[in-house]
Amino acid sequence: MKLVEIFHSIQGEGKYVGVPQIFVRFPNCNLHCRYCDTKFDRAEEISIDEISKILAANRVHSISLTGGEPLLHVDEILELKQKFPNEKFFLETNGSLSNELEKIIDSIDIVSMDFKMPSVINQNLFETHEKFLRIANQKDCYVKIVLSNETTIEEFSMAIDTIARVDPKILLILQPVDPRNGIQPIKSEMIIEFQNRALNFLNDVRIIPQTHKMLRIP
Repeated sequence: MKLVEIFHSIQGEGKYVGVPQIFVRFPNCNLHCRYCDTKFDRAEEISIDEISKILAANRVHSISLTGGEPLLHVDEILELKQKFPNEKFFLETNGSLSNELEKIIDSIDIVSMDFKMPSVINQNLFETHEKFLRIANQKDCYVKIVLSNETTIEEFSMAIDTIARVDPKILLILQPVDPRNGIQPIKSEMIIEFQNRALNFLNDVRIIPQTHKMLRIP
C-alpha cells in the first residue's frame, strides 16, 4: 500500500509514552498546523509484510496508525486489521474526521486525539472535535493539546469545556510545543496554570513533553 514509512520505535507522547510500537505512517493531511514536525507528503509502495517482519523480530505493545492523518486511509486500515487481527491498533489522529472514524472504530483499540487550537490552524474545530470524541470515547481514548506561547486562555477554556461535556474522565495530555515555524515555546509557569484550570473540570490532566525527541529516538 502507499505509505510514507513503517518502522519500530517507542511511543514518545501521551498516555502510552515509552511502549514499543510499530509505526505505520500514512501520507497526506486535511489540516495544516503551524507546529507540524512530520514529513508526510511523499509516499511509496511498501509491502505490509514489513510489519510481519518487525513483529517477528520485536515484541510490541501495538501498531500505531499515524501520519499525516490516517483516517484519510480507511480502506487501508481495514486491510491492515484483517492482516493482523490479534494486534492492538493505536490511532493517532487530528480528531476532525468523525464519519471516517465510525467506519473503523470497531478495528481500533486506542485513540490518541489531538485537540487543535484556532491559534495554530486558523479555524475553529470545537464542534467537530466534540462529535469525534463522542465516537472515540467508546474505546481507550485520550486527548492531547499542544501548548505554545500563542495558546490563549479563552481557546483553552473552550477546549476543556468541550472535553468535559463528552466525559470528564477523558485523560488530557498537555504537551509543550517543540518550537518551529515561528511558534514560540510556552513559559513553564503557564503550563502549570493551564493544568490547574483543566483540573477544575477534568479528572486527569498530565504534562508530558515529546520524550522521543529528548532521547533522540525516531
